[in-house]
Amino acid sequence: MNAITEKLLGIVSDFKGSFQGAFNIRENGQCAGRQSSPNIHIESKTDRPGIDIHVLPGTKGETVYIPACVTHGDVNDLVYNDFFIGKNADVRIVAGCGVHTENEEEARHNGIHRFFLEKGARVVYEEKHVGTGKGTGAKRIDPVTEVTLDEDAYLEMDTVQLGGVDSTVRKTSGVLGARAKLIVRERIMTDGEETAKTDFKVTLKGEDSGVDLMSRSVAKGHSHQEFISSIRGENRCTGHSECDAILVDGGTVGAAPMLEAYHVDAALIHEAAIGKIAGEQILKLRTLGLTEEEAQEKIIAGFLK
Repeated sequence: MNAITEKLLGIVSDFKGSFQGAFNIRENGQCAGRQSSPNIHIESKTDRPGIDIHVLPGTKGETVYIPACVTHGDVNDLVYNDFFIGKNADVRIVAGCGVHTENEEEARHNGIHRFFLEKGARVVYEEKHVGTGKGTGAKRIDPVTEVTLDEDAYLEMDTVQLGGVDSTVRKTSGVLGARAKLIVRERIMTDGEETAKTDFKVTLKGEDSGVDLMSRSVAKGHSHQEFISSIRGENRCTGHSECDAILVDGGTVGAAPMLEAYHVDAALIHEAAIGKIAGEQILKLRTLGLTEEEAQEKIIAGFLK
């Protein structure tokens, strides 16, 4: 792998020269390194670009890394990754993505991830996105995530866009079985003329299934963000969607929630708050010796933590 790849891996997946356990590193549309473990098997697809990750039933405490990097312009990387998580397995998946360009050509990564969790399986999924480089070419990341959770399965997603991505459309959909739980924590920062769109669609099919969607975002400069969420309750279930956004300079944010209840015991809630940083917060930090800009950055860092 090249030096830019190593730098991006350090940002999005805490890479420190090597990964322990199972991993697959994708660089400019090609495999730059792969290793399976006794309980986690990674195989190339035969019909399209991408990999299949099989986690054996009962696997506990292991981590699999599947970061992807685009290190220069004129790359449009499309990958299909499927995760098959066996019964009662409990694992962590790290799947960051970084795009970099130094010229006027676009650098783009589209990752389509599908999760199939069997009964009682648990997964913590971490995903960081970043764009780097001084080129004028657009840096784009458009992830698609599709989730199917069997009975008593649990998936927690922690997704972060660290900055530098000119355009992103993030689509997440899920179908949940009985007592299955989906937790999503999203944090996004945009600046300049960047745009970001988040689109959640979750169907609660099983009895006592539940979803909790939480998005925190900061729109700076003249950037624009959209948050769309749709929760459909088809059984006794609980659903919660929350969007909190801070506007800085000329940034704009739109939020469009939808709740659909098709069962008398479907309990669905949405919350949204969009506004600027409160003046008293800035004033309090300035009395401690910070400049207005430093105070603002401290508040934003705490908000997105």
